[in-house]
Amino acid sequence: MIWRSLDELAAVPAFQSARHNEFPPGATEPPVNRRDFLKLMAASMALASLPACTRQPIEKIVPYVKQPEELVPGNPLFYATAMTLGGFASGLMIESHEGHPTKIEGNPGHPSSLGATNVLQQAALLDLYDPDRSQTVLNHGQPSTWESFATAFQAQMQSVQANHGRGVHILTETISSPTLRSQLQTLLGKYPEARWHQYEPVNRDNAFAGARLAFGEAVEMHCHFDRAKVILSLDSDFLYGHPDNLRHALAFADGRRAQSGRADMNRLYVVESSASVTGSNADHRLPLNATGIARFAYELATRLGLMAAGSPSELTPETRKWIYALADDLLQNEGTSLVIAGENQPPDVHVLAHNINDFLGNIGHTVTFTEPVINPASQIESLRDLIAALHAGSVETLLILGGNPTFTAPADFDFPAGLLKAKSCIHLSTEVNETSALCEWHIPQNHFLESWSDGRAFDGTVSIVQPLILPLYAGKSAHEVLDVVTLGRSDYDIVHDFWSQKMAGLDFEKNWRQALHDGYFANTRLPEKRVSLRTFQITPVAQKTGSLEITFSPDPNIHDGRFANNAWLQELPQPVTKLTWDNAALLSPGFAAKEGLANGDIVDLELNGRRLSLPVWITPGQPDDSIALHFGGGRSHVGRVGKNAGFNTYTLRTSDSLYIGRDVRMQKTGGHYPLVTTQTQHAIDSEERQIFREGTFADFKADPEFAKKSSETPIETLFKPEEFKTDGYRWGMAIDLTACIGCNACILACQSENNIPVVGKDQVSKGRIMHWIRVDTYFRGTPENPDMNHQPVPCMQCENAPCELVCPVGATVHDKEGLNLQVYNRCVGTRYCSNNCPYKVRRFNFFQYADYHDTTLKPLWNPNVTVRSRGVMEKCTYCIQRISMARIGSEEQGHKIQDGQLKTACQQVCPARAIVFGDIGDPKSAVSKLKANNLNFSMLGELNTRPRTTYLAKLRNPNPQLTT
Repeated sequence: MIWRSLDELAAVPAFQSARHNEFPPGATEPPVNRRDFLKLMAASMALASLPACTRQPIEKIVPYVKQPEELVPGNPLFYATAMTLGGFASGLMIESHEGHPTKIEGNPGHPSSLGATNVLQQAALLDLYDPDRSQTVLNHGQPSTWESFATAFQAQMQSVQANHGRGVHILTETISSPTLRSQLQTLLGKYPEARWHQYEPVNRDNAFAGARLAFGEAVEMHCHFDRAKVILSLDSDFLYGHPDNLRHALAFADGRRAQSGRADMNRLYVVESSASVTGSNADHRLPLNATGIARFAYELATRLGLMAAGSPSELTPETRKWIYALADDLLQNEGTSLVIAGENQPPDVHVLAHNINDFLGNIGHTVTFTEPVINPASQIESLRDLIAALHAGSVETLLILGGNPTFTAPADFDFPAGLLKAKSCIHLSTEVNETSALCEWHIPQNHFLESWSDGRAFDGTVSIVQPLILPLYAGKSAHEVLDVVTLGRSDYDIVHDFWSQKMAGLDFEKNWRQALHDGYFANTRLPEKRVSLRTFQITPVAQKTGSLEITFSPDPNIHDGRFANNAWLQELPQPVTKLTWDNAALLSPGFAAKEGLANGDIVDLELNGRRLSLPVWITPGQPDDSIALHFGGGRSHVGRVGKNAGFNTYTLRTSDSLYIGRDVRMQKTGGHYPLVTTQTQHAIDSEERQIFREGTFADFKADPEFAKKSSETPIETLFKPEEFKTDGYRWGMAIDLTACIGCNACILACQSENNIPVVGKDQVSKGRIMHWIRVDTYFRGTPENPDMNHQPVPCMQCENAPCELVCPVGATVHDKEGLNLQVYNRCVGTRYCSNNCPYKVRRFNFFQYADYHDTTLKPLWNPNVTVRSRGVMEKCTYCIQRISMARIGSEEQGHKIQDGQLKTACQQVCPARAIVFGDIGDPKSAVSKLKANNLNFSMLGELNTRPRTTYLAKLRNPNPQLTT
């Protein structure tokens, strides 16, 4: 049995009732009587004869006085650039219409993205046009000018020149930019007593500390999942939270794709302290508290023979069985296995992972090492030094380039109090945040799509950051702020001059132009580095019996809080919990039952004398003695979108409990807070229907057609089961459920491409979320540790479309190529089509969700897609605008659209390449080959809707030792 929520598993009557209603109670208007119904129908028929049923806002179109030669209105241009997060650059391609960016895609040639993007990169476009961005220089909170700041800053630096810059401190986030590093080193050379600190709450301190213990030096570990047959994750969310997650997702998926005649399939074991995207894709998942993972790794190393057995273990029989089966599997795959530890685990766990990889012969094969791209020095110690100087009153000038340490610094550091003791503080940021509010000077920071810069990818490849638009406001880049002390150049001149000097004599201008075209300098990845293990001695920390722990991790949507004002990310359902607009304390079903807690109940958490009240959310697969907290929510100084969204868990996070807090006290308060999830919305009645199909790799090898033997006999119908006839293209889609990791990138790509509005928490709670594609999560097994399965659900593009039969005005129709389209100007909002859709993929515009009035947001919209008004139904159209553009381009060149030339937004973004779109009338097309796969099936195929979107059943590869 598969289930989508704990209420469904328990057959709660309220859930059973809600499942048979498309919207929850109160989501629709009051029911009408027969007289009003007939009036409505009469009005609908009358409106059907009109050219449009909704009033679109008046728009003034002003033509170019002198149109640029290379610009054709409506035809986008693409430029390469890069986005840096956590110090690591990822290559992007930006779609630009008439000089303003409208869509972010991955750069196919860039080694970090390989053409894909994640949700943070997709949503970065909205940050560019955020009307709450800082727009002017502030001095003590009052508007000022860049020239005034430059004069004051230069005077401050001249005043400390005599004592070589003593008292000057610079705080940055993690930096890999060669140009910015060079600028900082030049500044420190001029002022040798000045100090540079780096800090951000998501860092690689534990990974580098583990490498130093294991190898005697800090090195960066690179995982080659395409070469691994057996993979063990020790609390590492390498498919979603790792800096190299896009490469990992593709390599991992390539090792699992269902292909007839395939000899093997990789196997993933995940031991984790909270349910994650990576854990949801595991063949075997073991929930353990974070402290227990260190004990698990120690016992595994002992079982493998790396060390003598130590003291008696407190592991359960189930965990011990797991270790024995895992050890056997690893030993049978020496050289083709891989062990990776999470950044939230202490250094000892990383040491054990390195030693196990070395013992199994994985180093040099599935695991390689390079010099670090970023500074491997401990960021927490660097921040500690700054805090000491601040509290001692020895900081004359503090320059903060980016970040928000007042909000993100460990609570015990009391950064705000220290900041107030600095004689002068300057903050560069995109918004007036918690840190800016305490600083003397605030400088607006340019968005990366407005700036010139550079950075290194995880493998070291140098990427060029080039702007797509002139700065919208009076912003500056970090390059320009640092250069104000010396030359006062533009950021383009700074970056260009640095590389022209570095590449002198190598035909620089040719290489520079090529790098701007490609988005990166070729052949700049770091070389592999040989490492040698040192002798190690590890004694795992034993957990106190009955103690409760907390784990801290960045929010899966808004990261460390920097994206809190991004409405796309706030409304995006979180990958596992499907919560929107909030964070919560994640508890296991067993622990919640023991404490008498329900979803939304408020509890008080106390850790090291610090207290926080927040609601709980019961999460299947969460360890019983562990509470998971995401940090990033609860901002106080932020724009209109993020204000008061979520809870500030940084208040519990201290320097000795950055990721794991022990001996936590929890008390139920009796209060309640409404949390909103989409997990139970748009639920399809799965009783006696096989919506999601799955099996094992062994099943597939024994019977390749096992998925097709499930019940798919069409019910009796008046329609003949004939395919839609067309002389042209027959567009269709296939989604490989084995490859899909459930990262939600497809949702945001569709939202950005198709001008889909956000609706807010209140409207989401009423089932009115507008996303045209959703990712359903199905559970199988017990609530304590279920299997999790993800299924993207766009419009099925039915050939026998139930929605078309009931539309009184012909707003939902088929075109000549068999697509089920929506004519917005005909729709009168009866919603009969939505009621008649068995897949629940149609969305109704209850209110004027799109913001027509804010001029800042208008350049965000895709000009090739209608911005819908209130009262119309909308849905996925396979990106009809992309189809039309590809058709026009191919006809101009005198040939048909080539397979692979056209990609939908969801297909293009997918890091695992799980979504394939194309002409199903071409038997040689990639989508036709997938549909010919034995695993291909139609969701609710027994209804004879003949959907153009089909799925490949999900395969897992469990260890037989753990299935008996």
